[in-house]
Amino acid sequence: MHECRHATLNLHPAQPATLNHVIPALSRDNLSTSSTSTRMTNAVFGSNIKLLRTRRGRSQEEVAIALDVKRSSYSGYENGSAEPTFDLLVRMSEYYKLSIDKLLRDDLTALSESQLGILERGGDIDLSGRRLRVLATTVDREDRENVELVPEKAKAGYALGYADPEYISILPTFQMPFLARDRKYRTFQVSGDSMPPVADGSWVTGEYVQNWQTIRDGQPYIVVTKDDGIVFKVVYNQLKEKGSLLLCSTNPLYAPYEVPVTNVLEIWKFVHFISAELPEPNMSRDELARSVVELRKEVSQLRLSMEQQGRLAF
Repeated sequence: MHECRHATLNLHPAQPATLNHVIPALSRDNLSTSSTSTRMTNAVFGSNIKLLRTRRGRSQEEVAIALDVKRSSYSGYENGSAEPTFDLLVRMSEYYKLSIDKLLRDDLTALSESQLGILERGGDIDLSGRRLRVLATTVDREDRENVELVPEKAKAGYALGYADPEYISILPTFQMPFLARDRKYRTFQVSGDSMPPVADGSWVTGEYVQNWQTIRDGQPYIVVTKDDGIVFKVVYNQLKEKGSLLLCSTNPLYAPYEVPVTNVLEIWKFVHFISAELPEPNMSRDELARSVVELRKEVSQLRLSMEQQGRLAF
């Protein structure tokens, strides 16, 4: 169980946005039952369809009839001794209401009950956080990737336009020469007082996270969600256990909350921030010790006063 631990522009004109990543598509070629990759996934596939069948309370005979195959054939698919045709994979996908890709590649037996529930309710989503994503980006005149700037006034539309090259192309852009060339960065203006020492109105730069499984507990990230838009929080990775992220603030006045992975659009790992305000200095050890001593004195005086009032009452 994760718990929050509170821790203390040289602009260049943007070129037309380009797609930095693509999503691989399944085809009859890469699903050929004679391919090595399909044979390698037989064990996962067999355990997946067995799990789905038993969770529905169906026998092999009942499922075989529904799919118009022999019971012995279906048994072979579950134990890995037989390989389904592409057409049968399509029918299985429709029967179990899951994508072929998920039936073949994702080990459903490793998912939590809540994650399986999401799938069975039709939520064919990226529960693992590993799926390749589409990222719209811009480059400068020298074909170098820009750092796009998402100001406060543009934040409201970002959750809708984050994957739209036209939307990304109108954002202000700049370069930071000290950032790595082989990684993608974006800068967001944050609001509120939930993440000191980052003040309201600061600019936070993040590195794009492709694989959400790499999220490290207790580290700050910019999380783009469907419901809350852009939030800057300390994140705890609960993808395997609960299919969610735990978002925490460094300001203890703000309660932590969970965000299901189905609500997450993008994640950016914190790199640095720019602020017009200097962070308040931390108290020195001596100052903290003096404060504790004074607090103890006040408590003692209060206790003495209450005892005297008690004696006077009697």
